[in-house]
Amino acid sequence: MRIRDSHFYDMDLGFLRNKWFKFSLWGGLYLLWVIWLGNYWWLLGLPVIFDIYVSKKVRWAFWRKKDASRRKSGGWFEWVDAIIFALVAATFIRMFFYEAYTIPTSSMEKTLLVGDYLFVSKIAYGPKIPETPISFPLVHNVMPITGGESYSEIIKNKYRRLKGFSKVKRDDIVVFGFPHGDTVLKKAPMADYYAYVRLNGRDYTQKTYGPVIVRPNDKKDNYVKRCVAIAGDTLSIINGQVITNGMLQPEYEGIQNTYTVYTNGTPINPKIIKDMGLNQEEVYYDPKLPGYPNIALTQNELNTIEKMGNIVKVYPNIDVYPPDYPDSALMLFPFTEDFKWTRDNYGPLWVPAKGATVELTEENLPLYSRIITAYEHNTLEVKDGQIYINGEKTDSYTFKQDYFFMMGDNRHNSLDSRYFGFVPEDHIVGTPSVIWFSTDKYKSFPSNIRWKRIFKFL
Repeated sequence: MRIRDSHFYDMDLGFLRNKWFKFSLWGGLYLLWVIWLGNYWWLLGLPVIFDIYVSKKVRWAFWRKKDASRRKSGGWFEWVDAIIFALVAATFIRMFFYEAYTIPTSSMEKTLLVGDYLFVSKIAYGPKIPETPISFPLVHNVMPITGGESYSEIIKNKYRRLKGFSKVKRDDIVVFGFPHGDTVLKKAPMADYYAYVRLNGRDYTQKTYGPVIVRPNDKKDNYVKRCVAIAGDTLSIINGQVITNGMLQPEYEGIQNTYTVYTNGTPINPKIIKDMGLNQEEVYYDPKLPGYPNIALTQNELNTIEKMGNIVKVYPNIDVYPPDYPDSALMLFPFTEDFKWTRDNYGPLWVPAKGATVELTEENLPLYSRIITAYEHNTLEVKDGQIYINGEKTDSYTFKQDYFFMMGDNRHNSLDSRYFGFVPEDHIVGTPSVIWFSTDKYKSFPSNIRWKRIFKFL
């Protein structure tokens, strides 16, 4: 009876080995991908799939020996097959669907922690067609050993994004290319080049930290922040509270602000600080206060601290104008004293939208000058009080794409749009979908593994 059942099973599923079924399956999937891609030149790949599964006229695995007996004796052929398949599959998935990232800084704590490993969904907002398609597989912009650039700009494509499941929404956590990352200092690759130039001058910056590397949009370093305002929104930050279109931002659990915590002369028990999960690099006790001058807390953590017996009082650290160092006008977008903004009292600021037209004046030009030049590739001059774009005098500008305003949840320890301005739509990469692994650098293996965060969906 079992033999008969097994024979029936083999007959029932025998079509899976049929060459026409295999061609129909893979050819159909390939055709759907071409339609999604929108470049019908790729239809030329269908004959290749037909030959692989049906006609078999071309020896696509050219590295294989024709002699089957010699092939069996050489296991390295199977390794070559496996490596090539893995590289092609991983590159395809990374390019169009999901890419792995790690969180190196605390700008999004407690929402995302240092040591979190993420899968970022590119299909959420639609994957971008690579602008620099010639690149070393599975490497973003720098070769891991040599430190050289991992890509070539011999071939450059125009920006184009495939259809995704949705658009960037307010309060989404978003991965994007660092807007100021088009210029990188070789000796200080993580620094903001433009901030260094504003503070130290161009000649000194390039001489001390150069040479300079210029990168295309798709090879800029990637950041992750929360989108607090989308195109067309008006944003204000009042005493640390984010207000968009007149509405207070929802109070997300992971949002932190810094506080000055005064004690009765005794510090908080280090074990309590550790158990609360506070960032130990940012917790400093000053006996002269006595207390903690700059401790980052969520609302729940603030409530816990205030109830402790040795706590005398707690004050929020709110920057008012003139701002405290280093948040001078040279650090905060739009990098001029005229606006008198601070990191905690900022705006109101309108976020540009595609197709919208704004009146240009010398007063508001600092808000839009980088958009006009760096992101939308125009020339811009101001002569005798008149504004010239592409050599023509004008008093208005129409935007070519949408922009966004991003902020870290760790509000006082985040390099975000308050410091580099708007994020263009063509810089958007995707959104984190799942934390697949997480480790705590303050602990040793295996206690450093954050088991509760593994496969946590975001």
